[in-house]
Amino acid sequence: MRIAIDAMGGDDAPKVVVEGALQAAKEWNDVEIILVGDSVAIEACMTERPANITIQHTTEVIGADDEPVKAVRRKKDSSMVVAGRLVREKKADAMISAGNTGALMTTGLLIVGRIAGIERPALVYIIPTMDGSGVLALDLGANMDATAEHLLQYAIMGSIYRSKVDGIVKPRVALLNVGTEAQKGNELTKTAYPLLEQAPIHFIGNIESRDVLNAQCDVIVCDGFAGNIMLKSLEGAVSALFSTLKQEFTKTLFTKLAAAVLKPGLKAFRKKMDYTEHGAAPLLGIDGLVLKSHGSSNATAIKNAVRQARIAIQSDLVGAISTEISRGK
Repeated sequence: MRIAIDAMGGDDAPKVVVEGALQAAKEWNDVEIILVGDSVAIEACMTERPANITIQHTTEVIGADDEPVKAVRRKKDSSMVVAGRLVREKKADAMISAGNTGALMTTGLLIVGRIAGIERPALVYIIPTMDGSGVLALDLGANMDATAEHLLQYAIMGSIYRSKVDGIVKPRVALLNVGTEAQKGNELTKTAYPLLEQAPIHFIGNIESRDVLNAQCDVIVCDGFAGNIMLKSLEGAVSALFSTLKQEFTKTLFTKLAAAVLKPGLKAFRKKMDYTEHGAAPLLGIDGLVLKSHGSSNATAIKNAVRQARIAIQSDLVGAISTEISRGK
């Protein structure tokens, strides 16, 4: 299998991207990694050259501040666009980028293309949970104004993802809402609820954002506006918690001793909440595997993104989604 990686995307590219690719190449010899970007910059970061890594040279880069649609249309030789073209032309089975999120979504839509029958692709994310299993949330920002039919497609795609990639036999799907009662919510959630009840998924009803970290479901469905706010709120709360703990545990000799005792437990908790353990967020609904890594991804996150892509390819995630959507038409 061939996985194209946008080597120039991300805060610390190409260094950490190359490091992560090298780790992945050593771990899985059945994966051919194509590093897409400035060959000179990429080669300068390579401490070795495994046989299953190749470089595709490009001359342009889409920056974090570039306007997505204009950048994708004008920078045709950018690392992100070329990686997307490799997927479209079946020269790669998946692409990964830690670059401009809007540009990657545009690349998915304009370069790779949508699965037939999908109205709006969804950006998904595995939110860490207290039991370590994580919950898949979608959409988290690809579409701010969704319809009930969009939420229905998100639910189906999310359920298939957790089944195919994470091996969950009967994923529990919930609808993000302001209360658990079926009649709660705005017009969007009220309209979507009966559609989800009739869908070929294990729908368990509404869920409130306060229950997300307790792993009461495997998939959370929401529009991009509410989903993005939920995600950023959770990220901010976890960040503030660890920052406060650090301050408190370094105040006195007594608290430092207490921190030493609690260190193993705190490290285990931090690992559960660490986005690098999941690596990347797939853009579901695209007719090819497109995965978005966090802009500040380290080498571990890039390696784990390759792991995710590898599992998705082996399980034919895109084909499974296409088949299910076609069946429902």
